[in-house]
Amino acid sequence: MKHSLAIPLLCTALLVLSAPAQAAECYADYKAKQNNPLKLHYGVIQISGACKKAAAKAEIQSRIAPAGWTLLNVMAVFGPEGLQQRKANAGPYYLRF
Repeated sequence: MKHSLAIPLLCTALLVLSAPAQAAECYADYKAKQNNPLKLHYGVIQISGACKKAAAKAEIQSRIAPAGWTLLNVMAVFGPEGLQQRKANAGPYYLRF
């Protein structure tokens, strides 16, 4: 009986311990603007909070606002596997904020 209880507990412990590592590997791509004169940019940013569009939206806005940018749209949230394909398009706004 001890073995049948130990395996589920071990699996649960591994899932709990791996959760913070997954949270650190979340990224989002977004579009932002500045006014007077109008400037637009597409960027990629690492998200420290929940890996969901709604959570990313608030975090991105708070990080780009001090530089005078207004968030227009969060395109997607993704893991590290999506970074390379977005790097060229983001240019100087790749992981800038």
